[in-house]
Amino acid sequence: MAGYIEDRWYKKDAQGKRTVPTERCNQGKRYRVAGVPGVRDRSFDKVTGVGGAKAWLAKAQHESTRGEFIDPRDGNILLREYVEDHWWPDQDYADPITSMTIKGKVWNHILTHLGSKPLNGIKTPQLRAWLKTLNAQLGAGTVNDVWGALSAILQAAVDDERITKNYCRSQKTVRPPTRPEPRASAWTRDRVLAVRASIDPRVQLMVDLGVGAGLRQGEVFGLAPGDVDHEAQVIHVQRQIKKVGSKLVYALPKGRKTRTVPVAAHLLVRVSEHLERWPAKAVELPWGDPDEEGTEKELKERAPRTFELLFTAAQGGAWRRDYFNDVFWKPALEAAGLIDPPEVSKRAIAGRPGRFRTVRRYAENREMGFHSLRHTFASVQLDARESVVSVSKWLGHADPSITLRIYAHMMPEADGRGRTAMQNWFEGPPKKISPAAPRGVEAPRSGADSAPGAEVVVDGEKVPVPA
Repeated sequence: MAGYIEDRWYKKDAQGKRTVPTERCNQGKRYRVAGVPGVRDRSFDKVTGVGGAKAWLAKAQHESTRGEFIDPRDGNILLREYVEDHWWPDQDYADPITSMTIKGKVWNHILTHLGSKPLNGIKTPQLRAWLKTLNAQLGAGTVNDVWGALSAILQAAVDDERITKNYCRSQKTVRPPTRPEPRASAWTRDRVLAVRASIDPRVQLMVDLGVGAGLRQGEVFGLAPGDVDHEAQVIHVQRQIKKVGSKLVYALPKGRKTRTVPVAAHLLVRVSEHLERWPAKAVELPWGDPDEEGTEKELKERAPRTFELLFTAAQGGAWRRDYFNDVFWKPALEAAGLIDPPEVSKRAIAGRPGRFRTVRRYAENREMGFHSLRHTFASVQLDARESVVSVSKWLGHADPSITLRIYAHMMPEADGRGRTAMQNWFEGPPKKISPAAPRGVEAPRSGADSAPGAEVVVDGEKVPVPA
């Protein structure tokens, strides 16, 4: 097989023994393995000896023949260097916010702790210590995301033939915490009406669209009158407004999926009333990404677009999420008695000595966010026994399983209907139960069973069918 071991210190004499010193005798490493196709030369010192060189040669020859050779020296690169120079430049995210989020997690929670370690030095002990640190600082969901990001980096290093194993994937004893199951909380009708009554009339329709069509906040901000089809009684959700860094942009809805949502006639009337009082205004924003650098194709895709929006801020521009939440939404929650008053402080105004501005800071409360209106929409639909597939489509979920995972606890009478079905099974031949029948009532089958005087079961008791 190709490959050989060179002794750099001694050459053979006339009898074939290595006794003749070379010019490099006692300088540098003595043995050099060379000549293996696709494998860089490697030198071994006196301590490792010819035995180490022979073992390396055999391994390199075998793995090179099978096309599986990975030089461990390539894994000596520091994790930070590999990420910054090789992995991150190759990442291409369609959503700039996703890119910023992932970059933040990698730099803040991975490179901060593991960046000074070589790729081939990130194994079980290092992962165990790192995970202990993360668990003490972050929530289970964030730890799970960060672990996944490191696993992606190490797997790329495996694919780049820098390391032979991704220890994040092969772990049995060290694993990230389980991601907590999402559990949505719907609002009562009285709560929704209380918030609507407390909020500025200019944005009351936002509340209606959140609870009446399940729109996300950014989708409400990006809604245009042309997206509302009064004749078909539907709303076409085609864009949202997002903040990338400090700039606003138009973008496709979450998951890059447009959708159509059926809406009640009452909501369409409110849309018309809103437009009569506050006509739509045209707003121009970049599409997707405000970055002014990129390829010609990217810059063309990001070119500013103009849409007439149902809602515009006081100066005629698009709404900013943080401004809306702090100035309109949270004060309405406070007025409705749903959250505590904010902490009030004074903050000096830069460049204006002796002048201060009042800062109102509300405590964080995810259950009281605008997204709760969307949860309420889903709750009403599921309580009306709309199919999970339909509700998933209207919400814009990628898959109905996501809808089930989030909203299964909102589905009505799941245990009661199942209990009734099993009771009927035990009592005799199964009888068809109409989903439209009241709980505990068997639907009359046909003929004599449905005639006056026949009996049906109501909450376990037989009662006659009224004439």
